[in-house]
Amino acid sequence: MKSLLILASLLFVIFILFQSFMSRQTEQTEKQKYTVLYAEGDFEVRHYPSATVATMRSSARNYRELSGSGFRKVAAYIFGDNDSQEKIAMTSPVHMTMGPQGSSMSFVMPSGYDLTNLPRPNDPEVKLEKTPDEHVAAIRFGGYANDQSIGANIERLEALLKKKGIRSLGNHRYLGYNPPYQVVGRRNEVIVTIDWKGASDVAVTSR
Repeated sequence: MKSLLILASLLFVIFILFQSFMSRQTEQTEKQKYTVLYAEGDFEVRHYPSATVATMRSSARNYRELSGSGFRKVAAYIFGDNDSQEKIAMTSPVHMTMGPQGSSMSFVMPSGYDLTNLPRPNDPEVKLEKTPDEHVAAIRFGGYANDQSIGANIERLEALLKKKGIRSLGNHRYLGYNPPYQVVGRRNEVIVTIDWKGASDVAVTSR
């Protein structure tokens, strides 16, 4: 019994140390830049400047179907499946769009890259694109995401937008910030492009 307690304690310490390491690694990962125009609890209105992304589109109907196949294809590109076999640093978040017209997964490229200096994907399904400048509404939630939690937070976000009289445009997107083996401190978001006409005296905060 004493040996089992010692082993359990040792495993617990290893788990805590590993999760602490993963949290630090996540914090050090380059994140997509945005500016907060309005914040209220876990709800924010943001401005995202244009970014360069690697995108894979598919006929996946939900998060569960897209998260596996989409991630593998785009991850292969940044891990060296490109015309120069160049490894590209992972950034966060990963963008996922699920809608009636199809789905997509996008990795934001590090800030030192643009369409002129990125290697070309070997997989024709992976496309390099520029996103437009946009205003979005975002809502944040923790834990491991699934179709149910994403759907519930889409409903919560739409209810907040309706209450505030803000019109959403297009499909909602899921943003994931953490690797699957990070258990503690997980960050998930649902965002949607909005028709934003903010007041001139709204406080602005860079993120």
